[in-house]
Amino acid sequence: MTMKRMIMAALCALVLASALNAQEKKRVVTLSSKEFKAQVYDISQKDPAYLGSRPAIVDFYASWCGPCRAISPILDELAKEYGDKIVIYKVDVDASGDIAQAFGIRSIPAVLFIPMKGEAQMTVGGRSKAEFKKQIDTILLGK
Repeated sequence: MTMKRMIMAALCALVLASALNAQEKKRVVTLSSKEFKAQVYDISQKDPAYLGSRPAIVDFYASWCGPCRAISPILDELAKEYGDKIVIYKVDVDASGDIAQAFGIRSIPAVLFIPMKGEAQMTVGGRSKAEFKKQIDTILLGK
């Protein structure tokens, strides 16, 4: 292999790695209770404030829940489409019962929309991608 080809191969690998890294940043983030308390809401506070720097969606789910599994790929697509405009989190209600209890989660999927200004809004049940987009645009982005 010539030096020119080796350099081209290395550059292609670098570009591909960079593109894959950019895609990783636009994924849904699964949080433990500890991570949720540090990044979203510290529920040990009497009146917790949102800790994030971008509008967010929190998907309260369980692995055994059919409707939860149905909206999961939709949320993955939305994370990629909206990129850095919003962040999407997932919280497993079985693993993080304290978080689910703090938010009064009784049915799943439960989805919390957290705008940077104004009140967070909770919805329960599955929805289409179009419905999610409408809620993101109105609740989170104020369009």
